[in-house]
This record gives sequence, structure tokens and C-alpha cells, in this order.
Amino acid sequence: MSDKVSRVRAAESAVDSQREPRRSHPRGRARAAKRLRSYLLGALSPLYAGAARATLSLLNLAASGRGGYEHRNDIAYGPLPHQRLDLYLPKDGDDGERLRPLLLFFHGGRWSDGSKDDYRFVGEAFSSRGIATAIAGYALYPQVRFPVFVQDAARAVVWAAHHCEDFGAEGPLFVAGHSSGAHIASLLALDPSYLEEAGGTGVKIAGMLGLAGPYDFLPLRDADLIDIFGPVERHGESQPIRYVSPTAPPALLLHGEADSTVGPRNSRKLAEKLSAAGVPVTLRLYPGLTHLRILGALASPLRFIAPVLDDIERFIEKNGNGVE
Repeated sequence: MSDKVSRVRAAESAVDSQREPRRSHPRGRARAAKRLRSYLLGALSPLYAGAARATLSLLNLAASGRGGYEHRNDIAYGPLPHQRLDLYLPKDGDDGERLRPLLLFFHGGRWSDGSKDDYRFVGEAFSSRGIATAIAGYALYPQVRFPVFVQDAARAVVWAAHHCEDFGAEGPLFVAGHSSGAHIASLLALDPSYLEEAGGTGVKIAGMLGLAGPYDFLPLRDADLIDIFGPVERHGESQPIRYVSPTAPPALLLHGEADSTVGPRNSRKLAEKLSAAGVPVTLRLYPGLTHLRILGALASPLRFIAPVLDDIERFIEKNGNGVE
């Protein structure tokens, strides 16, 4: 653990050095930026996965101060303390010819960990491309079990759809997530009963974006997962792949080929079933990317490692404009 901590502290030092005013010479800034990228990549390696929360904090630190968006924090989408979301609203770049799209993003953490507060760099990334973004919190295990966290997410989507005029995002609505958050987003997109039960009859999801998501992961073997999705006879209800139908919205499935946490077969299998049902689907597999690095590729210092943000922007532009 001490090696992880030292790695994180070194990365924090690299962030600070990049932002020091005395480093005004281009060579000094270039060296600081190179050092920052090196430490962040190291912190995102599987070896340091146990320090994931600290690594996310570093990504947020590296993205802080960039501006270009308005941040509204802890907006209630429901009556419970955890039912809060953060908004990241672009300040400019709206061409006035189309309605601004809205993206609801759900964080990962094995349905038992994580916080919306860890993902400011994700809100910065999407808002930098003119996409209004809401990052929602939801109830976690062991306080709750499936499907409560999906029901929370559905409530967040319905709230955003009903209040989008309040923050200038009246365009198409997309749902997205990383890891377990992608599982939640895909259930919302594929099983309409969640939105209907949350009072969202008529709410239309324009597209689903999944980063390293588990969509077809039976049988369950780990004790915590068996408990999260129990009883056993209901495990099948947790599998997004089982809800594929021709009416599903377009999907963008992104996965790192080196992901040993959630295997890329999940995205491959879901893409195959969506395609067989006639649903527009794009599958992007990135060589060498791990479970955390696909997320890290959204952060401004690491966008060079894979075109994750570019692929997401392209998908939203295509489906937000109704292009087939």
C-alpha cells in the first residue's frame, strides 16, 4: 500500500509543478506535462487498482481550473440524501441551431463503492464538447440490493428530462456509465419498465453509451455479487442482454481489450445481440486499455491514449441529430 501512496503523492507533485506560475518557459511546461502523464498512467495500471479513489482525485485535480463550464453541485432529484446529482453545463460553444444534448452519467464501483464527486473530470470532458452533463449518485450495497440502485438512476433520468429547460439542455437525452454504472445505464435503455415506474412514461432515451460495462455476467460466483443480485432465481433479471429488443435505442459500447476486471466479451456479446435485433450499435475495442485506463482517457492529460471522448462525441452528434 505504501508504494501506491507514494505513486499517488508523486502524481500530485507533478500536477502542482505543471500549474506553478514560475514554469512559464515552454520547455518547463512540456516537461511537467510529460511527467504528469507518466504518473497518471502508472496510477491507472492494474497494479495500483486498489488506489482507484485516489487516482480519480488526481484526474479531477489535473482537470480543475480549466473553466468553460458551469458546475452546479448536489441538486436533489429525489427526497433521500443520496439522491443528488451534479451538473456540468457548457458556457459557450452553442451554435444556436440545435438543442444542446444532455448526458446522464453513472459512476462505477461494483455497485458498492464510488461517488459522483469522484468524476468531475468526466463532467469537464463532456462539457468541453458542448454536452450538458449530469453525474448522478445512487444507493449502494450493502445498504440496498438490486434493483434499488437502478430505480434511483431511473428517478435521476426522469428528473433531468422534466427539468432540462431549467439549465438549457432541451436536446436529446443520453445515458452513460463506466463499469457497474454502464450496467445501470444499459438496463435503463433496454428495460423501459424502470423509467415507467419512476414516472417517466414518454421519456425518450436517444442513445446508451457503455464504458467497460458488464452486460452478460452469469453465473455469479462471488459472494457479494450473489448477495447484491439475489435471490438466485432473480439473477437473470439483472442481465441487460436479456432485455434487448428492436425498440432499444442506439448504443455505443466501448471496451479495453486488456480489461481483466470486466471482460470485453460483455460488450461483444451485447453488440452481437443488438445488431441481430436490428438496433444500431457501434462497438469500439481499444488495444492495450485496461478497466481504469478507458475511463482515464477522458481526462484532459490522457486523451492521447485512446479516442474515447472523440468516439463519444461522434456518437452523440450522429444520434442527437437523428442521423441513421
